[in-house]
Amino acid sequence: QVQLVESGGGSVQAGGSLRLSCTSSGISDNTDNCMGWFRQAPGKEREGVATVRGDSGRTYYADSVKGRFTISQNNAKNTVYLQMNNVTLEDTGVYVCAAAPRCLVYSYYSDYLRARVFRFWGQGTQVTVSS
Repeated sequence: QVQLVESGGGSVQAGGSLRLSCTSSGISDNTDNCMGWFRQAPGKEREGVATVRGDSGRTYYADSVKGRFTISQNNAKNTVYLQMNNVTLEDTGVYVCAAAPRCLVYSYYSDYLRARVFRFWGQGTQVTVSS
């Protein structure tokens, strides 16, 4: 049974930083997966924020967070991180970790940020940015 548990959410002022963590269990081979972060803001659709491939370490980001957020993966610890820098009010939302075991290779960059790629989901952690 695959489980994803997020941590690290909280309140932060605009311009500040926060690091989210997602620890997985039940995934047999972390080097064969894709791990992603999504966010859901009130009144908005769920948005793919960042994804990392376990085999290559290649990363994919939404335009809204490029240059500010960094996703990374520690396979030995079964943990994926989302370092959030220079946050803005628009970064407020529930951040959810997702896993795609045996991740396929997709032709388009944007495919790696689509929810349909991922099979398992965490419960989410709230991030609130204040001015």
